[in-house]
Amino acid sequence: MEIKITDQLAGLRLDKAISDGSAISRTQANDLIKAEAVSVNGQVKKAKYKVAVNDLISFDLPQAQVLSYQAEDMPLEIVYQDEAIAVINKPQGMVVHPSAGHQSGTLVNALLYHMTHLSTINGVIRPGIVHRIDKDTSGLLMVAKTDQAHEFLAAQLKAHTSQRRYLAIVHGNLLNDRGMIEAPIGRNPKDRKKQAVIAGGKPAVTHFEVLERFDDFSLVSLTLETGRTHQIRVHMAYIGHAVAGDPLYAPKNTLTPNHGQFLHAQMLAFEHPTSHDWLTFESDPPQLFKQTLDQLRQSQVSSQA
Repeated sequence: MEIKITDQLAGLRLDKAISDGSAISRTQANDLIKAEAVSVNGQVKKAKYKVAVNDLISFDLPQAQVLSYQAEDMPLEIVYQDEAIAVINKPQGMVVHPSAGHQSGTLVNALLYHMTHLSTINGVIRPGIVHRIDKDTSGLLMVAKTDQAHEFLAAQLKAHTSQRRYLAIVHGNLLNDRGMIEAPIGRNPKDRKKQAVIAGGKPAVTHFEVLERFDDFSLVSLTLETGRTHQIRVHMAYIGHAVAGDPLYAPKNTLTPNHGQFLHAQMLAFEHPTSHDWLTFESDPPQLFKQTLDQLRQSQVSSQA
């Protein structure tokens, strides 16, 4: 690909000029520059090079990785299903849909094996997926088998009429027994892998209730009004009570090494898209989550003895 620098781009850094003059991001432009895959007038330049009028920037775009979405015979806990919808209890450690780093072993791969029809609204990447939960979050999520069901369920999520409740073990003891966290969330400007509470972020509201208190941790119930990426994890870290085991937002010391975050989608309730019955589903947290709670309770009793 070639970009000829005009007055509008002149004076910009090379990485910025490539980003503004093409469809690739500045991060991708930097990666190409670092790989010495970019030339200016036939010469390799650094990202900080200031482009001039009539400079000719040349680079080859890396070939996109072709993702495959194959049905895979994997165990799948189907809590409920009919002709229109399904409710799945996702295990911790399972990615919801394929991506460049996860082409197999995802929930979508399992759904393709276990179900003959899935909604097509989100294309081949996310068939049937109406909403997501993180890889290391266990618990309930809804799946649409038809496009009509998908639209109906998505409308409930947008209108905040469906209900989602989570269970989490968090660091420290919260000052109040219950409360609401209302703080906008957007991509962390210093780390693109993270989200953060930032000015100008998307509105986000999380309600919490303390169920049990331990010496250094608390068991909390969390209800979402909105569904921002990493919302619970970001909001709890923001108020100083990060989800235990969270690899991005919590302290390094964790309750159980290599467990991941102690966050479980415990309850899901919504209106059925065709019968219009109100459906409510609940699931117990994973065994290790329950074992860890028992250990915290025993430790609490010992410390008070």
